[in-house]
Amino acid sequence: MSTPPARMRAVVQDRFGGPEVLRLAEVERPEPGPTEILVRVRAAGVNPVDVKTRAGEGIAGWLGDPPFTLGWDVSGVVEAVGFGATLFRPGDEVYGMPRFPHAGAAFAEYVTAPSRHFARKPAGLSHAEAAALPLAALTAWQILVDTADVRAGQRVLVHAAAGGVGHLAVQIAKSRGAYVIGTSGPAKADFVRSLGADEVLDHTAVRFEDHVRDADLVVDSIGTPAHQLRSLAALRPGGLLVAVPSGVDPEAARLAEERGVRATGILVEPDRAALEAITALVDSGELRVEVSAELPLAAAAEAHALVETGRTRGKVVLTLG
Repeated sequence: MSTPPARMRAVVQDRFGGPEVLRLAEVERPEPGPTEILVRVRAAGVNPVDVKTRAGEGIAGWLGDPPFTLGWDVSGVVEAVGFGATLFRPGDEVYGMPRFPHAGAAFAEYVTAPSRHFARKPAGLSHAEAAALPLAALTAWQILVDTADVRAGQRVLVHAAAGGVGHLAVQIAKSRGAYVIGTSGPAKADFVRSLGADEVLDHTAVRFEDHVRDADLVVDSIGTPAHQLRSLAALRPGGLLVAVPSGVDPEAARLAEERGVRATGILVEPDRAALEAITALVDSGELRVEVSAELPLAAAAEAHALVETGRTRGKVVLTLG
């Protein structure tokens, strides 16, 4: 393969704020350190954590003040391999969630990270589709499999079931034999049913806790304190609420203990073994990813604005050709 250029394009921000703070700049290309790989980014997924961190929320406290480059979802091609890394060779197509929750800098033409933050890209997916998977699919996997150990016959309630995490959580839960109830708006109900949900509740017309009282697991990617309190009412005794965006509200934690149910937050971690399991589900046809919009790297601000509406179906992806 040819030698990568010394400079590259990246989306940077110099201050916290709205989408307008994002700008395309030319920066120095990173070099892979020991056990790391250099990946030429072909596509990068945009997640709610990106838009929150851009505004000074999310995980901004761990990243520190700008300037920095956001982005964690990556699909691309290995360009170089650092000392000691043996999993991949130049030319391999890979996808992953590099360095989360530390700076991944995926909104760029090249990214470096430990090789074990990546897995081989599912062969049947485009780079845009593969880039839509890592953070959302790993979040769903680590909730359903690692945290809740969902089993056949259990009842799982997935909020925002048409969203990035939600639409993948529905399918992963179904792959494990669960009975899945999803919440969504009316415009997305048919989409949620197409994912395999056994029931779909229109959150604009009904209160989910009036219809679900015996869930083994609630996957709550809404995350507000009021929504967490309502979700506790949908659990059976001993059931589990996992709050995705911001952890468990103290009042919800107190009420969970009082009611004999469990509640926990979660922060997704890079996980090559889980990525390989996710790839197997994709290859078997049990998991498909929805990409609602593909935009060029230069349109990162527009992509952020789309995600910020909270109304996108599946994922928004930046493509780099």
